Amino acid sequence: MSRPIILGIVGDSAAGKTTLTRGIAQLLGLENVTLICTDDYHRYDRQQRAEKGITALHPDCNYLDIMQQHLSLLRTGQPILKPVYSHKTGTFEPPQYIKPNKFVIIEGLLGYSTRAARDAYDVKVYLAPPESVRSQWKVKRDTQKRGYTPEQVLAELEKREPDSEQFIRPQRQWSDIVVSFYPANEEADEHLNVRLVLRPSIPHPDFTEIIDAGNDDSQSAIRLGLGRDMGKPVDVLEVDGHATLDQVNKLEHLICSDMPYLRNVCDRESNPELGKIAGTTGETLQSYPLAITQLLITYHMLKATQIYQ
Repeated sequence: MSRPIILGIVGDSAAGKTTLTRGIAQLLGLENVTLICTDDYHRYDRQQRAEKGITALHPDCNYLDIMQQHLSLLRTGQPILKPVYSHKTGTFEPPQYIKPNKFVIIEGLLGYSTRAARDAYDVKVYLAPPESVRSQWKVKRDTQKRGYTPEQVLAELEKREPDSEQFIRPQRQWSDIVVSFYPANEEADEHLNVRLVLRPSIPHPDFTEIIDAGNDDSQSAIRLGLGRDMGKPVDVLEVDGHATLDQVNKLEHLICSDMPYLRNVCDRESNPELGKIAGTTGETLQSYPLAITQLLITYHMLKATQIYQ
């Protein structure tokens, strides 16, 4: 019997989970995707957290047992009655009946915090932007969308730091892909580079063709090399924000040529959200590093369908 293919996207608050997810969901087909945020499994609302002096990042502030139970049910294609937490009001809303589609994307803070939860995913991604970048993103998001002042956001970041260090960042070790968007220099730069740590826990596309022996690889806009992450050997793929469309197209071709369906996915006109990100003044920007990241993760989701569906 076929079952849903489940993608996990874990990272700290404002690490870029929703932006990454949006393009992946479009590539897979919105009608084929069920989106779930693990913030819905908070145990306490915003006022209760303040009274108890606990942050949303702490495992004790979340019903992790119910979350992993729901993940197990979704993996076998069964529906769940999912709780709903509103970031706008900081309170809970009536639960929702969720029936999984062909693909399920689970994003949130503590998605890999238990062994049972980790076993439910087919592909596991961890977002690890530099803390300076994440802070900027969190201030921007929480002031524009959640009604906070910059001072309140920065104070909350400081309050959450111990829990980030103890509970969120260690989940990096369980991921198949670590995604780190970072600025090319210390100045403000909306065209971020991306560093993709590719663990051997899943088979990645063969990117060796992107190495041009005639050029200095360190100066290339797209680089592939060997590295270590948390003490383990990994492949590292880097794509600069200033990479040209021609360079990116060659990399996309390597990913898309492996499966006939992906050749249609690579059509940018059919997937307008691919690589799209909001600029500092609200305009929409095209990020090739983001597009490559979304496409690579989609590749792994579709590969998994060949095995399990």
